[in-house]
Parts: sequence; C-alpha cells; structure tokens
Amino acid sequence: MSQPHHMHTFCDDQLSDNFTQTSSYKSNRETLLSSLRDHSSLGTYSNATIGLSPNTVYGMFLCRGDLPKTSCSDCVKTATLEITKNNCTSRKTALIYYEECMVRYSNVSFFTLVEDGPYAARYSVALFPTSIFSSFQQTLSNKVEQLIILIGSKSSLSASTPYYEKDISRVNALEGSYTLDTVVQCSPDLDSANCGVCLRLVVNSLSGCCTNARWGQFNLPKCLLKYDTTGLPTSQSPSGSSSINVMKGNEIFRRIFITALTTSVLALVGL
Repeated sequence: MSQPHHMHTFCDDQLSDNFTQTSSYKSNRETLLSSLRDHSSLGTYSNATIGLSPNTVYGMFLCRGDLPKTSCSDCVKTATLEITKNNCTSRKTALIYYEECMVRYSNVSFFTLVEDGPYAARYSVALFPTSIFSSFQQTLSNKVEQLIILIGSKSSLSASTPYYEKDISRVNALEGSYTLDTVVQCSPDLDSANCGVCLRLVVNSLSGCCTNARWGQFNLPKCLLKYDTTGLPTSQSPSGSSSINVMKGNEIFRRIFITALTTSVLALVGL
C-alpha cells in the first residue's frame, strides 16, 4: 500500500459542532467513511449521504486525475482513517488534504457549491529568477484560462476523468525558455462554470504565498491546480525542498453558490 503525502487536516472549531461518542452522528460518519473507502477503487470521485436529520452526514473524496487507481484507493483509505483522529475525533465537519486526494465530511451539504476555503498548498522554495517573475505569473494565469475553456467545451459525463485537464507547453520568453507542466481539476459535482470560478480562486490565492515558486500544488475543497517548470535556473535552495502554506479563507468552509457567471461574480473572483 502506497503512503500518500499529507498536506493538512482541518476541523470545524465551533464547539457547537461537536458530537457525543454515543450519538447517531458518529455511527453515520463511520458508515459514510466506509462507503467512501469501498468506492475508492472505482474512480477518482464519489460522494455519499448517510442518515436522517439532524444526524445526516455528507461526504466525498476526490483523487488527482493523473493517479493510478491503486494510488487513489490507497490515499482514500488512509484519509478516511486519519480524518477521525486527534482534534477531529468529535467534530461534525472535517476535511483532510493529501497531495494525492482529499476526503471530507460535514453535517451540512456542500454538494454543487464553490468554496474559497480551507486552502492548502505545497510549493517549492526554489524560486524563479527575479527577471521572469512577473511574466511567469501571467503565463500561468493564461494557461489556466485555456484549460478552463477546454473543460467547458467537454461533457463531464463523457470524460474518463471529469473536469480534469493536463497540458505540457514550451514557453519562450525574452528572459529564457522553459517547459510548463500544468494540471487542473474540479470536483464533478460542480458544473463547468463553477469549475472555472473555483480554478480562478486558486490562481488568485497564489499571491498569498508562493507566486514565484518553481513548482506547486494548490488545493481548494472543490478544485486543484498543480504545475511544474523545468529548464530555468533557480535560487540556491535545493530543488526538492518544499514548504506548506494553509489558509482557512475568510470563514471556514465559506460557500459561494453560483448559477451563472454574472458581472457581480466576475468582480468577486477578480477577473
């Protein structure tokens, strides 16, 4: 069994969202996590709803689309066990990020919603030369926009891995040429418009931690961006060194429900 790379675990820290060890919520949570484990060998995404109100539990997992099925299953199995430990033992809401997958559960439905947090990132401490810093930011943003358009042009039902796109491009700039490998992915419970909104939120969040990192992976609850660059000189930091940055967003699990790309929504995500 392969070991996934843990990024961060978030638990809802509101005391009112605790449950007792003898409650129906606990048994429903265990049933839900078991169901997610059982479905992890079938695909990159699954969701489940277990129990009756007020003890209903909603849950999902999402694996990175470039993983073999066995790696996805191994990650989900690990995540569903680890998410109930430590500070999350009695929490009604929790989310755990690995580089390979994410698993979450909640007493409130989050299906079809775009969320701006919590956010986790792992990125290189080896930086770009200052001379190409600004141009790379724009290059990455443009590439994500291209992939958003590509996602929107496809039927999520017909794709083997819904809302997943990968691109490898050669970037020719005055300051030097390099290869940019970009992966974007959204949870299949979003429509294509909300997938685009989520990915733009990820791009906007880079300014808070790591805009000139040579490689990185950036996760929101419903989407992720992963990129790598090769062919340019970096700082003196070892190329394999990395750092982790985590942010909750303005509120834990703040939800943005978007049915259409209106002017107000475009302003919200800074387009």
